[in-house]
Amino acid sequence: MVTDIGAGLSGLEQLRAFIASGQRPGIADALDFDLVEVADGRAVFAGVPGPHAYNPMGIVHGGYFATLLDSACGCAVHSKLTAQQAYTTLELKIAFHKTVTAQTGRVRAEGAVITIGRRVAFAEARLIDASGNLYATATSTLLVMER
Repeated sequence: MVTDIGAGLSGLEQLRAFIASGQRPGIADALDFDLVEVADGRAVFAGVPGPHAYNPMGIVHGGYFATLLDSACGCAVHSKLTAQQAYTTLELKIAFHKTVTAQTGRVRAEGAVITIGRRVAFAEARLIDASGNLYATATSTLLVMER
């Protein structure tokens, strides 16, 4: 989607064009979250978890956390790429700090690049609520490749 919207643009320009388009990929529709901010080496996703993201115990499934954190890490790296580069996640490690329910309200996954090289990037992300309470953290290793 991003390459269709921002063909020939840098990664940061692609992500900005994507936000401006108002479009969402299928996973964001399914889990009801959005890319809300991008900057050089930084990306933020936000959503309101609710029953659509619950596990059988009545709390937000870890996959919801993982999806937002992976997206934040990945798009932080995407913001550093040229128009000729792409990326994919090689590894994602998540630490769950606190339970999330529908009463938690809007959460933000804030991702940032730690380092980026020619072939490998490292990023980290935090999942927080509006008050800054920490719910999960992640670190990610990503493969950088030519298109």
